[in-house]
Amino acid sequence: MHADPRRFRFSLAAVLTGIALILATGPATSAPPLLPGPIPAEVLDVVDGDTITVRATIWLGQIVETNVRVDGMDAPEMRARCAREKDMAEAARDMARKLIGPNLVSLMDVQPDKYGGRVRARVVTTGGADLSDSLIKAGLARPYHGERRQSWCDGAVG
Repeated sequence: MHADPRRFRFSLAAVLTGIALILATGPATSAPPLLPGPIPAEVLDVVDGDTITVRATIWLGQIVETNVRVDGMDAPEMRARCAREKDMAEAARDMARKLIGPNLVSLMDVQPDKYGGRVRARVVTTGGADLSDSLIKAGLARPYHGERRQSWCDGAVG
């Protein structure tokens, strides 16, 4: 059995890390590497409201599978600390699945995630909806820009 040489199973985070190393030999820059997109991606799984697993075509038929942390929001976690968070996490995941449907998404402004092993990106559905904005407007996520995350187990969504 021969592997298709155009298909690579490595993470987009690894690709971005490689780009960062290449850029490090050039002029100094404080910004992390960024792929502006759009990068077409097939959604393989919706892990929770703010994490999806995709198969993305990044360059001339090179395909990678990676987890994407949806930028700009914090959604409740499936491994919840209370019943309220678990219920909201399931609702956020279900809404994300509905918004994405069986279609491709576009990844925009792709960059390494601070936790490694995945990337962070804006996710735009085929219909043009920004996944982050949609879940925030529905009250199933909060705006998030790297600050300390709030608990979902006490207080209202805000």
